[in-house]
Amino acid sequence: MGKSQRVKGYRGEYNLVKSLQEAGIDAKRIPLSGSVNGFKGDVVVEGLVGEVKVRKDGFKRLYQWLENKDLLFLKADRKAYLVVLRIDDFIDLFFKCKE
Repeated sequence: MGKSQRVKGYRGEYNLVKSLQEAGIDAKRIPLSGSVNGFKGDVVVEGLVGEVKVRKDGFKRLYQWLENKDLLFLKADRKAYLVVLRIDDFIDLFFKCKE
């Protein structure tokens, strides 16, 4: 992986953690993006391990499918469903309902 890709990945992880922390959510970036033994993933959000992916345009179709919708459900053959939602909706649904 080139330096520009590492920097872009770090920036994506940092910005996500910053957004969550500003919303009062316990979020931390995992040092070296999970390459340290015993620390898998990129971020930890309220004890949940997360992976962060940032692409120039690799998720264009996801954004199109989510347009004018609240949730997007995805499923590959013989895999579990995944749910995609905007970060603000994630914060509202998952964390503000705890209050």
